[in-house]
Amino acid sequence: MDPVRRQYETYPYPARDPADEDRRLIVGSPSDPIEIDHFLFRGRRDWSRPFRALIAGGGAGDALVMIAQKLADAGRPAELTYVDMSEASRAVAEARMERRGLSATYVTGSLLDAADLPGAPFDYIDCCGVLHHLPDPQAGFAALAGALSPEGGMGLMVYAPLGRDGVYPMQEAFRALLGGDAPETQVALAREALGALPETNGFLRNPFVGDHKESDAGLYDLLLHSRDRPYSVAELLAALEGAGLGLVSFLEPMRYDPAQYLPGTPAFRERLAALSEPERWAMAERLAGNMRMHVVYAAPAARAGQAMARMAADAVPRLNGLEAGALARKVAQDGGFRITVSGLRHWVEIPKPTAPLLARIGGGRSLGDISKGAGLDWFAFAQAFGPAVRALTGVNLLRFSKGLKS
Repeated sequence: MDPVRRQYETYPYPARDPADEDRRLIVGSPSDPIEIDHFLFRGRRDWSRPFRALIAGGGAGDALVMIAQKLADAGRPAELTYVDMSEASRAVAEARMERRGLSATYVTGSLLDAADLPGAPFDYIDCCGVLHHLPDPQAGFAALAGALSPEGGMGLMVYAPLGRDGVYPMQEAFRALLGGDAPETQVALAREALGALPETNGFLRNPFVGDHKESDAGLYDLLLHSRDRPYSVAELLAALEGAGLGLVSFLEPMRYDPAQYLPGTPAFRERLAALSEPERWAMAERLAGNMRMHVVYAAPAARAGQAMARMAADAVPRLNGLEAGALARKVAQDGGFRITVSGLRHWVEIPKPTAPLLARIGGGRSLGDISKGAGLDWFAFAQAFGPAVRALTGVNLLRFSKGLKS
């Protein structure tokens, strides 16, 4: 049996108990439907049409359950297809969906056959934590691109190298020491070894990785994986381009602005201004040092530049995990707020005068409605509110969707 398949048959990942579905819905990025609408459909998708989505390498079902439950709660039709090579992982995903009374089409197989799966071509493809484990990752990028509708898009997560300092030397060490053992033996011996490592070990000094502390499945996936290659920003952009895809956006976009990590002096502003956008993204990765994964939205190259929502009078803003009144009060008092992402605190600056406008977000009101309610013409409103939109979308706390509610 392929060693990667053997791993996930033994340790479905992430470790999930279907009984937990009675008390929580696991959410995240990518693949929240409002987020999908914002990044891939200009915030204007007609959600009365069935949403055809593929969850490729769906594992224990986090993305599948989130998409299915959120669209069911919104009363929106969906045709969801799940594919994974692991029968054990599929069983967990099916049990979680059944616990919630949700349905999907399940296939035990390879994402390389995505174009031939039920539902293809797809409006949306989720593929998180999978491509970097394939024997030929570029074949995976190409297969998924080939299963995508020309008007569709993808949400992807691949591991990144710099935030996973120490992981790959430990993988090499454990592969040499334990590679011939059964998975359960590998996990037991790896835990024993971790307890004896010197304090100089780079993995122990990396605060950004912790799956090994959560479960045996997490330890195996992090430190005992037989195929695991990270992608730098430049490598990820090249992989997308090679598959005929274009980057729509990173999450959170602000993290990929190198100005976040450098002095705000003219000397540095001048040097950053001389870089291309991809060079700036790559610079941010090198400077931040805490990016253990890249989460991106991508679309066919021909439409990638037009896929994301923009400020417009009919755009409907949706706050992500924030209450409009509380946000407005915070901005009025402090001119912004701090947010911690992967251990690093960022200051999200929002001009104080935008606070009354922020308080009006909600109730399905469009930006045009908010503008009129504030007694501003569109030009004046866009000038006043634009900085708040850029700041909040930069940390994925504001998205646009006409057809879905927060």
